[in-house]
Amino acid sequence: MAMRENDPFRNFRFRVEIDGINQAGFTDVSGIDATIDPIEYRVGNDPTHFRKLSGLTKYSNIVLKWGSTNSLDMYNWIQSALEGKIERKNIAIHAMDEEGGDVATWSVEAAWPQKYTGPTFDSKGNAVAIEQLDLAHEGIKRTA
Repeated sequence: MAMRENDPFRNFRFRVEIDGINQAGFTDVSGIDATIDPIEYRVGNDPTHFRKLSGLTKYSNIVLKWGSTNSLDMYNWIQSALEGKIERKNIAIHAMDEEGGDVATWSVEAAWPQKYTGPTFDSKGNAVAIEQLDLAHEGIKRTA
């Protein structure tokens, strides 16, 4: 069944593209947000409240999670950063429709690995081993 124009996107239908990295499916993507800090300003003869001006824009880290596999593509990027060789990459996060076509895209500019978290192992569990990468970046734009 095709999506109608105003149907909301499903949060479980997505794919991630990272410049030069071919990674199998991600389980989670979070941190797609931007905040503009307010600057409070008051002139001495103003009423007893502040005016608010726009200040600096801040972006949260993008957090990617994926099931551990034999692929070292993501880890090699992380390892380079740990060795002081920061390699910035552009990332595209695509929401998809039921047929697998792209319906919305968020472009992340100049991302680089800021934090890596390896899997948690539990001998009593039966879950997939999950790795996590926090990416610092210089901006997000919704392009479609």
